[in-house]
Amino acid sequence: MIFSASLTTLSPLPPTMPIEDSRMPGFHRLTPKERREKLAEVAGLTKEHVDAWESGMLEMGIADRMIENVVGTYSLPIGVATNFVIDDKHYAIPFVVEEASVVAAASNMAKRCLKNGGFRSKNDDPVMIGQIQVVGMENVDDGRSSVLSSRDEIIEICNEVDPILVKFGGGCKDIEARPIKTNSGDMLIVHILVDCRDAMGANAVNTMAETVAPKIEELTGGTVILRIISNLAVHRLARISATFTPEEMSDNGKDPQQGSEVINGVIQAYHFAAADPFRATTHNKGIMNAISSVAIACGQDWRAIESGAHAYAAFGNKNSTYGSMTEWSMDEEGNLVGSIELPMAVGLVGGAIRIHPGAKANVALLGVETADELGKVMASAGLAQNLGALRALATVGIQAGHMKLHLQNMAAAAGADEDEIEQVSKIVRSSGERITMAAVVAALESVRS
Repeated sequence: MIFSASLTTLSPLPPTMPIEDSRMPGFHRLTPKERREKLAEVAGLTKEHVDAWESGMLEMGIADRMIENVVGTYSLPIGVATNFVIDDKHYAIPFVVEEASVVAAASNMAKRCLKNGGFRSKNDDPVMIGQIQVVGMENVDDGRSSVLSSRDEIIEICNEVDPILVKFGGGCKDIEARPIKTNSGDMLIVHILVDCRDAMGANAVNTMAETVAPKIEELTGGTVILRIISNLAVHRLARISATFTPEEMSDNGKDPQQGSEVINGVIQAYHFAAADPFRATTHNKGIMNAISSVAIACGQDWRAIESGAHAYAAFGNKNSTYGSMTEWSMDEEGNLVGSIELPMAVGLVGGAIRIHPGAKANVALLGVETADELGKVMASAGLAQNLGALRALATVGIQAGHMKLHLQNMAAAAGADEDEIEQVSKIVRSSGERITMAAVVAALESVRS
């Protein structure tokens, strides 16, 4: 019996109550317990969801079923980014990340585009690519023609694998075939294009590719080697845009002249990343700070998402060299306009999202009902995070805000006890000097003396 994950897990998780207002002023001043209570109230979360956050524990039995040779579990903080409005819907977005300033920066930038309605999406259908590698043909071009002339038959074989996916509007939709030259000789690479609906799609696509392989060999006279999904999901792109006024970009949210200067700095910083791969790598790392954090929080395959995003930054841009995942420009009214386009292979069925209590709680907080919706949330977070970094770089520098948030960790690393950490942080902050480990150690000695 051929098995596909979507046969038994096609229905998404039950939706929760959408958040009416993601701004939640003063949220960052609450204690962790108060934040959990607030989110449970506004998102209609269950006690199980809140308990999953509070304990942060994954039962050993569940962990042992997820991977091999389990010895324990490993915890990371879950933070919530506020102020996000995407396609007129409010979201509180969970981030699982160890780096300070990421959540704060995303929340701050999301707040700065509310005047023009927040973020807007225009995503592709959830189509993934399954690759079938054919070698040993007498004539690659003849093999390609034979495959393409049998398109309907190949699609039918693929869709017989997963009738439930087809019933929900998904399934194999098209076939591509392209010859490539390699050190092992000419090869034919056959692509099956599969609409995976609300699944990420790896299991369904791989099963289809393996099932149809004998037919591909029959048609081409060659030998099939690899039959595997591609994470360069060029048919499954997430596209997000947002507009920021000069007032919103200013420090106080009211000064258009200062905001215009910030916008010019942001655009120049973007042009640097667009032209230089050394800068683009760090630029895009900042984008993935948000996207990968949300992916981890929601039980997604963040390695697949990262590999697809970076490959598209090299393969999909206009210059055909590695560049920025985002674009920034100024419109005729002097507003800053940002956009992001990248592959977004995410799912709400199958995988860790079905069994990990933390992932289930985080998806419940988001209130997303489709994989497309999850994808646009993650891409919006990436665009906001990118602007946070660019704005800091173009003004006070990246370290000012980052080190201020990282200060308590530095105090702990210097040996400060729990009741000393805030005292040490206060001394260092009030000094007005650069935040360094030497300054932290000196402050700790001052507290103890």
